[in-house]
Amino acid sequence: MNRQSMTRRNFLKKSAIAAGAVALPYYVPSSALGATGVSPSEKIVIGYWGTGSMGSGHVRSFTGKSDVQAVAVCDVNRAGNNYAGKRLGGREPNVKVIEDMYAKQKGTASYKGVKGYNDFREFLQHKGMDAVVIALPDHWHALAAVAAAKAGLDMYSEKPMARSIYEGLEMVRAVRRYGRVFQTGSQQRSDRKFRHACELARNGYIGELKEVYANVRGISRPCPFGGEPVPDGFDFEMWLGSAPEATYHPKRVSGNYDCFGSAWRSWREYSAGHITDWGAHHFDIAQWGMGMDGSGPVEITPGTGNNADGLTFRYANGIPLIKKGGPHQGSVQFIGDKGWVGVSRGKIWASSDSLLSLKMKPGDEHLYESTDHRGDFLSCVRSRKRPICDVEIGCSSVTICLLGEIVTRLNRPLKWDPKQWRFVNDREAQGLVRRQMRSPWIL
Repeated sequence: MNRQSMTRRNFLKKSAIAAGAVALPYYVPSSALGATGVSPSEKIVIGYWGTGSMGSGHVRSFTGKSDVQAVAVCDVNRAGNNYAGKRLGGREPNVKVIEDMYAKQKGTASYKGVKGYNDFREFLQHKGMDAVVIALPDHWHALAAVAAAKAGLDMYSEKPMARSIYEGLEMVRAVRRYGRVFQTGSQQRSDRKFRHACELARNGYIGELKEVYANVRGISRPCPFGGEPVPDGFDFEMWLGSAPEATYHPKRVSGNYDCFGSAWRSWREYSAGHITDWGAHHFDIAQWGMGMDGSGPVEITPGTGNNADGLTFRYANGIPLIKKGGPHQGSVQFIGDKGWVGVSRGKIWASSDSLLSLKMKPGDEHLYESTDHRGDFLSCVRSRKRPICDVEIGCSSVTICLLGEIVTRLNRPLKWDPKQWRFVNDREAQGLVRRQMRSPWIL
């Protein structure tokens, strides 16, 4: 590793510059630039932690960026389709994907230089890494983030940010304590349509905000499957980590996007279900448009039926966030006294077409603009600024989801103190804020 590279990486690892600081300029002579136009010493060196369905997508997307150098892959699955059931996942196939991409880029027959790891503790010690991309089951997110922060690494970590409210808060503490950059993978914030809907709501273009709807479904349940032999090359004990002891079954570990019976997203031991898996997207946007990042509701009332439709979060200003499809189009809908706006992936609707083409005025509140969620993370690794979905935003958003899970499990109204991050005079509910971890795993 050359001296310039060491200087840059020492800066990235040791820096704990406050949000808003600007990175020092760094001059690179044009002769040092490679074919991609980025000096090798200026590339952000990353490793991938978790390479199932979503993680394999990150491998291809991040590695394809000219300012990234991928050097390591960590996964408890050596190779197999027992994650998503669609394409081969695990560390060895993804090491090959990266090396094939670099070989093609360099015009050579082969490329070597990417190391695969089963044990994350060895992975985090890989020399020269600046950042890790975490795409693990939900019950691993907090342990991974705290360990990566301690190792001096920045993180792009998949949503939902944590499996419990306590774990989310511990992630915030670790990221701040070690001065790391953390991007939650709630990529809808980097979508122009979602930002425009939120700016319309925040700036009063639909009048006084009266209610907000988010179309999200139900919670997880205990996993009933087990008893099958563990596939060769799959470290099931490490996959379980802090979760309760269990026996293997492909429906227990599958990473497909079914939250209702055939994947880890379905099971309470590892996830809260659709309410966090998609709530981390839609509740996140709802709070963004309400101006409630970093805050939360003061009262939660349960919904009805398997999906708990009608579950309602009421904020101190009286505005309700209601978990169900609203009266208009859109997965997230903001209803004001003079109009409405609804938004889904790829589409935005409003009570008037003029709202869709409206340009924000200079005096309006302009929200953080990102057009590339991964690119925003990489930019912030350099600048040391907080990204569009910083760890505190991710924590605030997943807390709404988890409050919904808790009130649905208890099936009674609850009061929440968003300043103290605790339930008001309710020991039973407070007991669900923290999830017990199996020994020897601790945060």
